[in-house]
Amino acid sequence: GELTRIPAQRRAGRPAHARALRPRLTPAAAMEQQVVALQAQVKEMRAALQVRKANYDESLDTIWMLLATMLVVFMHSGFSLLEAGSVRFKNTQNILGKNLFVVTVGFLCWYGLGYPLALGIVDKPNEFMGGTGFFMDGFMDDRKTFRIWLFQGAFCATGGTIVSGAMAERTKLRGFGAFTVLMTTIIYPAVVYWVWSGKGWLNDGNGKSKIGPAFLDFAGSGVVHLVGGVAAIIGSLLVGPRKDRYDEQLADQFLAHNVPFCVLGTFFLWFGWYGFNPGSTGALHDIKAANTAALVAVNTTLSPCIAGLVVFYLRARILPPKRLDVSAFCNGILAGLVAVTAACSVVKPWESCIIGFVAGLGYQAGSMLLDRLQIDDVVDAFPVHGVNGFWAIIAAGLFGDPGHGIGGNGVFYGGDQLGVQVVGVLAIIGWTAAWSVPVLFMLRRAGLLRLSDNFQEQGADNMEHTPAKAYSDHDHYEHTKV
Repeated sequence: GELTRIPAQRRAGRPAHARALRPRLTPAAAMEQQVVALQAQVKEMRAALQVRKANYDESLDTIWMLLATMLVVFMHSGFSLLEAGSVRFKNTQNILGKNLFVVTVGFLCWYGLGYPLALGIVDKPNEFMGGTGFFMDGFMDDRKTFRIWLFQGAFCATGGTIVSGAMAERTKLRGFGAFTVLMTTIIYPAVVYWVWSGKGWLNDGNGKSKIGPAFLDFAGSGVVHLVGGVAAIIGSLLVGPRKDRYDEQLADQFLAHNVPFCVLGTFFLWFGWYGFNPGSTGALHDIKAANTAALVAVNTTLSPCIAGLVVFYLRARILPPKRLDVSAFCNGILAGLVAVTAACSVVKPWESCIIGFVAGLGYQAGSMLLDRLQIDDVVDAFPVHGVNGFWAIIAAGLFGDPGHGIGGNGVFYGGDQLGVQVVGVLAIIGWTAAWSVPVLFMLRRAGLLRLSDNFQEQGADNMEHTPAKAYSDHDHYEHTKV
Protein backbone atom coordinates (compact mmCIF):
# COMPACT_ATOMS: atom_id res chain seq x y z
CA GLY A 1 0.00 0.00 0.00
CA GLU A 2 2.91 2.31 0.70
CA LEU A 3 4.19 1.92 -2.84
CA THR A 4 0.95 3.15 -4.29
CA ARG A 5 1.50 6.55 -2.70
CA ILE A 6 4.87 7.00 -4.45
CA PRO A 7 4.45 9.01 -7.69
CA ALA A 8 5.05 7.06 -10.86
CA GLN A 9 7.80 9.53 -11.86
CA ARG A 10 9.83 8.71 -8.75
CA ARG A 11 9.36 4.99 -9.33
CA ALA A 12 10.95 5.55 -12.70
CA GLY A 13 13.93 7.25 -11.08
CA ARG A 14 12.91 10.78 -12.11
CA PRO A 15 12.04 13.24 -9.30
CA ALA A 16 8.56 14.72 -9.58
CA HIS A 17 9.85 18.23 -8.90
CA ALA A 18 12.27 17.96 -11.83
CA ARG A 19 9.44 17.16 -14.22
CA ALA A 20 7.36 19.93 -12.79
CA LEU A 21 10.16 22.44 -13.41
CA ARG A 22 10.52 21.54 -17.18
CA PRO A 23 8.84 24.19 -19.36
CA ARG A 24 6.01 22.99 -21.50
CA LEU A 25 6.45 23.62 -25.28
CA THR A 26 3.82 25.64 -26.96
CA PRO A 27 2.25 24.04 -30.06
CA ALA A 28 4.20 26.47 -32.29
CA ALA A 29 7.50 25.67 -30.62
CA ALA A 30 6.86 21.95 -30.88
CA MET A 31 6.10 22.29 -34.57
CA GLU A 32 9.27 24.31 -35.11
CA GLN A 33 11.29 21.61 -33.39
CA GLN A 34 9.78 19.00 -35.66
CA VAL A 35 10.53 21.11 -38.73
CA VAL A 36 14.18 21.43 -37.70
CA ALA A 37 14.41 17.69 -37.22
CA LEU A 38 12.81 17.05 -40.60
CA GLN A 39 15.19 19.51 -42.28
CA ALA A 40 18.13 17.64 -40.80
CA GLN A 41 16.73 14.38 -42.12
CA VAL A 42 16.18 15.87 -45.58
CA LYS A 43 19.75 17.17 -45.61
CA GLU A 44 21.06 13.72 -44.74
CA MET A 45 18.86 12.15 -47.43
CA ARG A 46 20.08 14.65 -50.03
CA ALA A 47 23.70 13.90 -49.17
CA ALA A 48 23.04 10.17 -49.40
CA LEU A 49 21.22 10.71 -52.71
CA GLN A 50 24.15 12.68 -54.13
CA VAL A 51 26.53 9.90 -53.17
CA ARG A 52 24.26 7.32 -54.72
CA LYS A 53 23.83 9.41 -57.89
CA ALA A 54 27.60 9.85 -58.18
CA ASN A 55 28.00 6.09 -57.84
CA TYR A 56 25.35 5.45 -60.47
CA ASP A 57 26.91 8.01 -62.83
CA GLU A 58 30.34 6.43 -62.41
CA SER A 59 28.91 2.96 -62.94
CA LEU A 60 27.02 4.03 -66.06
CA ASP A 61 30.08 5.78 -67.50
CA THR A 62 32.23 2.72 -66.82
CA ILE A 63 29.71 0.37 -68.45
CA TRP A 64 29.52 2.69 -71.47
CA MET A 65 33.29 2.91 -71.81
CA LEU A 66 33.80 -0.83 -71.40
CA LEU A 67 31.20 -1.50 -74.09
CA ALA A 68 32.85 1.03 -76.41
CA THR A 69 36.26 -0.51 -75.71
CA MET A 70 34.98 -3.96 -76.61
CA LEU A 71 33.73 -2.61 -79.93
CA VAL A 72 37.06 -0.92 -80.66
CA VAL A 73 38.99 -4.10 -79.82
CA PHE A 74 36.57 -5.99 -82.07
CA MET A 75 37.65 -3.71 -84.91
CA HIS A 76 40.93 -5.60 -84.98
CA SER A 77 39.04 -8.67 -86.19
CA GLY A 78 37.86 -6.46 -89.05
CA PHE A 79 41.39 -5.30 -89.81
CA SER A 80 42.55 -8.91 -89.73
CA LEU A 81 39.89 -10.13 -92.15
CA LEU A 82 40.32 -7.19 -94.48
CA GLU A 83 44.10 -7.53 -94.66
CA ALA A 84 44.00 -11.33 -94.90
CA GLY A 85 41.58 -11.11 -97.80
CA SER A 86 43.65 -8.45 -99.56
CA VAL A 87 46.94 -10.37 -99.64
CA ARG A 88 47.74 -13.48 -101.65
CA PHE A 89 46.93 -16.88 -100.22
CA LYS A 90 50.56 -17.67 -99.47
CA ASN A 91 50.88 -14.76 -97.03
CA THR A 92 47.61 -15.11 -95.12
CA GLN A 93 49.02 -16.38 -91.83
CA ASN A 94 51.84 -13.87 -91.97
CA ILE A 95 49.55 -10.84 -92.08
CA LEU A 96 47.28 -12.35 -89.42
CA GLY A 97 50.31 -12.86 -87.19
CA LYS A 98 51.26 -9.22 -87.59
CA ASN A 99 47.76 -8.13 -86.60
CA LEU A 100 47.98 -10.21 -83.44
CA PHE A 101 51.46 -8.85 -82.79
CA VAL A 102 50.28 -5.24 -83.07
CA VAL A 103 47.48 -5.71 -80.56
CA THR A 104 49.49 -7.64 -77.98
CA VAL A 105 52.69 -5.60 -78.19
CA GLY A 106 50.73 -2.38 -78.58
CA PHE A 107 48.83 -2.86 -75.33
CA LEU A 108 52.01 -3.75 -73.45
CA CYS A 109 53.81 -0.68 -74.78
CA TRP A 110 50.79 1.41 -73.81
CA TYR A 111 50.98 -0.11 -70.33
CA GLY A 112 54.63 0.72 -69.83
CA LEU A 113 55.33 3.96 -71.70
CA GLY A 114 52.54 4.92 -74.06
CA TYR A 115 49.85 5.95 -71.60
CA PRO A 116 52.22 7.88 -69.27
CA LEU A 117 53.53 9.94 -72.19
CA ALA A 118 50.08 10.42 -73.71
CA LEU A 119 47.86 11.10 -70.69
CA GLY A 120 50.12 11.07 -67.62
CA ILE A 121 49.70 14.64 -66.38
CA VAL A 122 52.51 15.68 -64.03
CA ASP A 123 52.18 18.30 -61.27
CA LYS A 124 53.73 20.98 -63.46
CA PRO A 125 52.68 19.87 -66.93
CA ASN A 126 54.31 20.94 -70.16
CA GLU A 127 52.51 21.30 -73.48
CA PHE A 128 54.27 18.54 -75.36
CA MET A 129 54.21 15.21 -73.50
CA GLY A 130 53.19 13.61 -70.20
CA GLY A 131 55.38 11.80 -67.72
CA THR A 132 53.60 9.91 -64.95
CA GLY A 133 51.65 6.70 -64.47
CA PHE A 134 54.32 4.34 -65.80
CA PHE A 135 53.13 0.74 -65.57
CA MET A 136 49.86 2.06 -64.03
CA ASP A 137 51.60 3.57 -61.05
CA GLY A 138 48.99 5.39 -58.94
CA PHE A 139 45.98 3.91 -60.71
CA MET A 140 44.72 2.27 -57.52
CA ASP A 141 44.34 5.74 -55.99
CA ASP A 142 41.96 6.82 -58.77
CA ARG A 143 40.39 3.69 -60.19
CA LYS A 144 38.30 5.34 -62.88
CA THR A 145 41.63 5.76 -64.69
CA PHE A 146 41.47 2.07 -65.59
CA ARG A 147 38.59 2.60 -68.02
CA ILE A 148 40.38 5.54 -69.67
CA TRP A 149 43.58 3.50 -70.01
CA LEU A 150 41.71 0.60 -71.62
CA PHE A 151 39.71 2.65 -74.11
CA GLN A 152 42.69 4.71 -75.21
CA GLY A 153 44.89 1.61 -75.39
CA ALA A 154 42.51 0.06 -77.90
CA PHE A 155 42.94 3.18 -80.04
CA CYS A 156 46.71 3.00 -79.75
CA ALA A 157 47.04 -0.38 -81.44
CA THR A 158 45.03 0.80 -84.44
CA GLY A 159 47.83 3.00 -85.79
CA GLY A 160 50.20 0.04 -86.07
CA THR A 161 47.55 -2.09 -87.77
CA ILE A 162 47.11 0.52 -90.49
CA VAL A 163 50.83 0.28 -91.25
CA SER A 164 50.84 -3.52 -91.35
CA GLY A 165 48.30 -3.62 -94.19
CA ALA A 166 50.18 -1.11 -96.34
CA MET A 167 53.50 -2.96 -96.04
CA ALA A 168 52.08 -6.48 -96.30
CA GLU A 169 53.71 -9.43 -98.15
CA ARG A 170 57.29 -8.14 -98.21
CA THR A 171 58.06 -6.91 -94.67
CA LYS A 172 60.01 -8.79 -92.02
CA LEU A 173 58.37 -9.23 -88.66
CA ARG A 174 61.50 -8.02 -86.82
CA GLY A 175 61.56 -4.67 -88.59
CA PHE A 176 57.81 -4.22 -88.43
CA GLY A 177 57.83 -5.16 -84.76
CA ALA A 178 60.49 -2.57 -83.96
CA PHE A 179 58.48 0.11 -85.71
CA THR A 180 55.31 -0.95 -83.88
CA VAL A 181 57.08 -0.36 -80.57
CA LEU A 182 58.13 3.11 -81.74
CA MET A 183 54.61 3.89 -82.92
CA THR A 184 52.92 2.91 -79.66
CA THR A 185 55.47 4.40 -77.26
CA ILE A 186 56.55 7.67 -78.89
CA ILE A 187 54.83 8.72 -82.12
CA TYR A 188 51.19 8.15 -81.23
CA PRO A 189 51.34 9.09 -77.50
CA ALA A 190 52.80 12.53 -78.22
CA VAL A 191 49.97 13.40 -80.61
CA VAL A 192 47.42 12.17 -78.07
CA TYR A 193 48.91 14.51 -75.47
CA TRP A 194 48.74 17.51 -77.78
CA VAL A 195 45.06 16.96 -78.53
CA TRP A 196 43.33 14.93 -75.79
CA SER A 197 45.23 15.38 -72.52
CA GLY A 198 43.74 18.78 -71.77
CA LYS A 199 47.25 20.19 -71.29
CA GLY A 200 48.66 20.08 -74.82
CA TRP A 201 49.58 22.94 -77.09
CA LEU A 202 46.71 22.10 -79.45
CA ASN A 203 44.11 21.86 -76.69
CA ASP A 204 44.58 23.22 -73.17
CA GLY A 205 41.33 21.79 -71.86
CA ASN A 206 39.71 25.23 -71.72
CA GLY A 207 38.78 25.53 -75.37
CA LYS A 208 42.06 27.20 -76.36
CA SER A 209 45.31 26.36 -78.15
CA LYS A 210 48.51 28.17 -79.01
CA ILE A 211 46.90 29.20 -82.28
CA GLY A 212 43.47 30.25 -81.01
CA PRO A 213 40.54 27.89 -80.51
CA ALA A 214 41.23 24.33 -79.43
CA PHE A 215 42.06 21.79 -82.12
CA LEU A 216 38.99 19.71 -82.98
CA ASP A 217 39.39 15.97 -83.47
CA PHE A 218 36.55 14.31 -81.60
CA ALA A 219 37.44 10.64 -82.12
CA GLY A 220 40.80 10.50 -83.87
CA SER A 221 40.81 11.22 -87.61
CA GLY A 222 44.11 12.99 -87.11
CA VAL A 223 45.35 11.48 -83.86
CA VAL A 224 44.83 7.88 -85.00
CA HIS A 225 44.18 7.65 -88.74
CA LEU A 226 46.39 10.38 -90.09
CA VAL A 227 49.29 9.18 -87.93
CA GLY A 228 48.78 5.64 -89.23
CA GLY A 229 48.29 6.79 -92.82
CA VAL A 230 51.46 8.88 -92.90
CA ALA A 231 53.50 6.05 -91.40
CA ALA A 232 51.90 3.68 -93.94
CA ILE A 233 52.92 5.69 -97.01
CA ILE A 234 56.45 6.16 -95.66
CA GLY A 235 56.70 2.45 -94.91
CA SER A 236 55.43 1.52 -98.38
CA LEU A 237 58.01 3.79 -100.00
CA LEU A 238 60.98 2.64 -97.95
CA VAL A 239 60.25 -1.09 -98.02
CA GLY A 240 59.62 -0.91 -101.78
CA PRO A 241 56.97 -2.68 -103.86
CA ARG A 242 56.43 -6.42 -103.84
CA LYS A 243 58.53 -8.36 -106.35
CA ASP A 244 57.00 -8.09 -109.85
CA ARG A 245 54.11 -5.99 -108.51
CA TYR A 246 54.21 -3.61 -111.46
CA ASP A 247 54.93 -6.18 -114.16
CA GLU A 248 51.83 -5.77 -116.35
CA GLN A 249 51.90 -9.42 -117.39
CA LEU A 250 51.68 -10.53 -113.75
CA ALA A 251 49.22 -7.93 -112.50
CA ASP A 252 46.38 -10.44 -111.98
CA GLN A 253 48.50 -12.43 -109.57
CA PHE A 254 48.41 -9.61 -107.02
CA LEU A 255 44.65 -9.37 -106.70
CA ALA A 256 42.97 -9.92 -103.34
CA HIS A 257 42.64 -13.66 -102.82
CA ASN A 258 39.46 -13.56 -100.71
CA VAL A 259 36.94 -10.77 -101.39
CA PRO A 260 34.39 -12.21 -98.91
CA PHE A 261 36.98 -11.65 -96.16
CA CYS A 262 37.33 -8.04 -97.29
CA VAL A 263 33.57 -7.48 -97.13
CA LEU A 264 33.19 -9.12 -93.72
CA GLY A 265 36.19 -7.19 -92.44
CA THR A 266 34.61 -3.94 -93.62
CA PHE A 267 31.34 -4.70 -91.82
CA PHE A 268 33.25 -5.66 -88.67
CA LEU A 269 35.15 -2.38 -88.80
CA TRP A 270 31.98 -0.38 -89.40
CA PHE A 271 30.31 -2.10 -86.45
CA GLY A 272 33.31 -1.42 -84.24
CA TRP A 273 33.29 2.22 -85.31
CA TYR A 274 30.15 2.67 -83.20
CA GLY A 275 32.43 2.19 -80.22
CA PHE A 276 35.24 4.25 -81.73
CA ASN A 277 33.13 7.37 -82.36
CA PRO A 278 30.15 7.41 -79.94
CA GLY A 279 32.39 6.01 -77.20
CA SER A 280 34.56 9.10 -77.48
CA THR A 281 31.96 11.01 -75.48
CA GLY A 282 33.79 9.46 -72.52
CA ALA A 283 30.58 9.42 -70.48
CA LEU A 284 26.87 8.70 -70.80
CA HIS A 285 25.28 9.71 -67.50
CA ASP A 286 23.44 12.84 -68.65
CA ILE A 287 21.16 13.87 -71.49
CA LYS A 288 23.80 16.02 -73.20
CA ALA A 289 26.25 13.13 -73.52
CA ALA A 290 23.46 10.80 -74.62
CA ASN A 291 22.30 13.20 -77.35
CA THR A 292 25.87 13.71 -78.52
CA ALA A 293 26.44 9.95 -78.75
CA ALA A 294 23.25 9.57 -80.80
CA LEU A 295 24.25 12.37 -83.22
CA VAL A 296 27.71 10.85 -83.56
CA ALA A 297 26.23 7.44 -84.37
CA VAL A 298 23.97 8.93 -87.05
CA ASN A 299 26.87 10.75 -88.71
CA THR A 300 28.97 7.59 -88.45
CA THR A 301 26.27 5.88 -90.50
CA LEU A 302 25.60 8.45 -93.22
CA SER A 303 29.11 9.46 -94.26
CA PRO A 304 30.34 5.94 -95.13
CA CYS A 305 27.13 5.23 -97.05
CA ILE A 306 27.75 8.21 -99.32
CA ALA A 307 31.49 7.62 -99.69
CA GLY A 308 31.10 3.94 -100.52
CA LEU A 309 28.47 4.61 -103.18
CA VAL A 310 30.59 7.36 -104.74
CA VAL A 311 33.55 5.00 -105.18
CA PHE A 312 31.32 2.15 -106.35
CA TYR A 313 29.75 4.41 -109.00
CA LEU A 314 33.09 5.80 -110.17
CA ARG A 315 34.52 2.32 -110.66
CA ALA A 316 31.37 1.03 -112.38
CA ARG A 317 30.54 3.92 -114.72
CA ILE A 318 33.47 6.28 -115.17
CA LEU A 319 36.85 4.66 -114.53
CA PRO A 320 38.15 1.74 -116.57
CA PRO A 321 37.45 -1.11 -116.79
CA LYS A 322 33.97 0.16 -115.74
CA ARG A 323 33.12 -2.92 -113.72
CA LEU A 324 31.55 -3.39 -110.30
CA ASP A 325 34.43 -3.35 -107.80
CA VAL A 326 33.42 -4.72 -104.40
CA SER A 327 36.85 -4.23 -102.82
CA ALA A 328 36.85 -0.57 -103.81
CA PHE A 329 33.31 -0.26 -102.41
CA CYS A 330 34.69 -1.51 -99.08
CA ASN A 331 37.51 1.02 -99.07
CA GLY A 332 35.10 3.80 -99.96
CA ILE A 333 33.02 2.95 -96.90
CA LEU A 334 36.12 3.00 -94.70
CA ALA A 335 37.16 6.34 -96.21
CA GLY A 336 33.81 7.81 -95.23
CA LEU A 337 34.19 6.51 -91.69
CA VAL A 338 37.64 8.03 -91.33
CA ALA A 339 36.52 11.35 -92.81
CA VAL A 340 33.61 11.92 -90.42
CA THR A 341 35.41 10.84 -87.24
CA ALA A 342 36.94 14.24 -86.44
CA ALA A 343 33.78 16.35 -86.69
CA CYS A 344 31.07 13.75 -86.05
CA SER A 345 29.99 15.45 -82.80
CA VAL A 346 29.60 18.97 -84.20
CA VAL A 347 28.11 18.60 -87.69
CA LYS A 348 24.54 18.06 -88.80
CA PRO A 349 23.64 14.89 -90.71
CA TRP A 350 23.50 16.63 -94.08
CA GLU A 351 27.00 17.99 -93.48
CA SER A 352 28.26 14.47 -92.78
CA CYS A 353 26.89 13.48 -96.20
CA ILE A 354 28.98 16.20 -97.85
CA ILE A 355 32.03 15.06 -95.88
CA GLY A 356 31.40 11.51 -97.07
CA PHE A 357 31.00 12.60 -100.69
CA VAL A 358 34.36 14.37 -100.69
CA ALA A 359 35.89 11.39 -98.88
CA GLY A 360 34.87 9.07 -101.71
CA LEU A 361 36.49 11.36 -104.27
CA GLY A 362 39.58 11.75 -102.08
CA TYR A 363 40.00 8.01 -101.68
CA GLN A 364 39.68 7.39 -105.42
CA ALA A 365 42.14 10.14 -106.29
CA GLY A 366 44.64 8.87 -103.72
CA SER A 367 44.37 5.29 -104.93
CA MET A 368 44.92 6.31 -108.55
CA LEU A 369 47.89 8.48 -107.58
CA LEU A 370 49.59 5.59 -105.77
CA ASP A 371 49.08 3.37 -108.79
CA ARG A 372 50.46 6.04 -111.12
CA LEU A 373 53.55 6.50 -108.92
CA GLN A 374 53.90 2.73 -108.44
CA ILE A 375 53.76 2.97 -104.64
CA ASP A 376 52.69 -0.46 -103.44
CA ASP A 377 50.12 0.04 -100.66
CA VAL A 378 48.46 -3.38 -100.47
CA VAL A 379 45.22 -2.32 -98.74
CA ASP A 380 45.15 1.32 -99.88
CA ALA A 381 45.84 2.37 -96.31
CA PHE A 382 47.11 5.80 -97.29
CA PRO A 383 44.12 6.79 -99.47
CA VAL A 384 41.74 5.57 -96.75
CA HIS A 385 43.47 6.75 -93.57
CA GLY A 386 46.02 9.31 -94.73
CA VAL A 387 44.11 11.25 -97.38
CA ASN A 388 40.85 11.14 -95.47
CA GLY A 389 42.47 11.70 -92.10
CA PHE A 390 43.76 14.94 -93.62
CA TRP A 391 40.37 15.79 -95.13
CA ALA A 392 38.60 15.04 -91.84
CA ILE A 393 40.70 17.57 -89.91
CA ILE A 394 40.17 20.25 -92.55
CA ALA A 395 36.43 19.48 -92.70
CA ALA A 396 36.20 20.05 -88.94
CA GLY A 397 37.38 23.59 -89.61
CA LEU A 398 34.85 24.15 -92.38
CA PHE A 399 31.63 22.68 -91.02
CA GLY A 400 29.80 22.98 -87.70
CA ASP A 401 27.46 25.86 -86.87
CA PRO A 402 28.35 27.62 -83.58
CA GLY A 403 24.69 28.64 -83.28
CA HIS A 404 23.63 25.08 -82.58
CA GLY A 405 25.61 24.95 -79.34
CA ILE A 406 27.24 21.58 -79.97
CA GLY A 407 30.83 22.73 -80.37
CA GLY A 408 30.98 23.67 -84.04
CA ASN A 409 33.09 26.61 -85.13
CA GLY A 410 33.29 26.18 -88.88
CA VAL A 411 34.49 28.89 -91.23
CA PHE A 412 31.36 28.41 -93.36
CA TYR A 413 29.40 29.80 -90.40
CA GLY A 414 31.76 32.63 -89.55
CA GLY A 415 33.89 30.60 -87.14
CA ASP A 416 37.67 30.69 -86.77
CA GLN A 417 38.40 26.96 -86.44
CA LEU A 418 40.20 26.40 -89.73
CA GLY A 419 43.53 27.97 -88.76
CA VAL A 420 44.29 25.66 -85.86
CA GLN A 421 43.11 22.68 -87.93
CA VAL A 422 45.65 23.46 -90.66
CA VAL A 423 48.48 23.97 -88.16
CA GLY A 424 47.53 20.81 -86.30
CA VAL A 425 47.37 18.60 -89.37
CA LEU A 426 50.77 19.83 -90.56
CA ALA A 427 52.25 19.22 -87.11
CA ILE A 428 50.90 15.65 -87.02
CA ILE A 429 52.28 14.90 -90.47
CA GLY A 430 55.65 16.44 -89.63
CA TRP A 431 55.98 14.66 -86.27
CA THR A 432 55.05 11.25 -87.71
CA ALA A 433 57.36 11.65 -90.70
CA ALA A 434 60.26 12.92 -88.57
CA TRP A 435 60.28 9.62 -86.67
CA SER A 436 59.14 7.21 -89.37
CA VAL A 437 61.56 8.15 -92.13
CA PRO A 438 64.88 7.73 -90.27
CA VAL A 439 63.80 4.67 -88.29
CA LEU A 440 62.38 2.77 -91.27
CA PHE A 441 65.36 3.82 -93.39
CA MET A 442 67.80 2.46 -90.82
CA LEU A 443 65.83 -0.78 -90.54
CA ARG A 444 65.97 -1.17 -94.33
CA ARG A 445 69.72 -0.49 -94.43
CA ALA A 446 70.27 -2.98 -91.61
CA GLY A 447 68.45 -5.71 -93.57
CA LEU A 448 65.65 -5.91 -91.01
CA LEU A 449 62.78 -4.61 -93.09
CA ARG A 450 62.40 -6.20 -96.53
CA LEU A 451 61.97 -9.90 -97.28
CA SER A 452 64.16 -11.36 -100.01
CA ASP A 453 62.78 -11.99 -103.50
CA ASN A 454 62.94 -15.74 -102.95
CA PHE A 455 61.08 -15.38 -99.67
CA GLN A 456 58.36 -13.42 -101.44
CA GLU A 457 58.08 -15.95 -104.25
CA GLN A 458 57.72 -18.87 -101.89
CA GLY A 459 55.39 -17.01 -99.58
CA ALA A 460 55.90 -16.13 -95.93
CA ASP A 461 53.48 -18.82 -94.76
CA ASN A 462 55.52 -21.54 -96.43
CA MET A 463 58.87 -20.11 -95.39
CA GLU A 464 58.40 -19.33 -91.71
CA HIS A 465 54.99 -20.45 -90.43
CA THR A 466 53.59 -23.69 -89.16
CA PRO A 467 51.43 -25.09 -90.55
CA ALA A 468 52.74 -23.90 -93.88
CA LYS A 469 49.30 -23.04 -95.25
CA ALA A 470 46.37 -21.06 -93.91
CA TYR A 471 43.62 -23.28 -95.35
CA SER A 472 43.23 -27.03 -95.34
CA ASP A 473 42.02 -27.09 -98.96
CA HIS A 474 45.23 -25.85 -100.46
CA ASP A 475 44.50 -27.06 -103.98
CA HIS A 476 41.53 -24.73 -104.22
CA TYR A 477 43.92 -21.79 -103.99
CA GLU A 478 46.69 -23.05 -106.23
CA HIS A 479 45.80 -20.42 -108.84
CA THR A 480 46.87 -17.69 -106.45
CA LYS A 481 50.47 -18.86 -106.24
CA VAL A 482 53.10 -16.89 -108.08
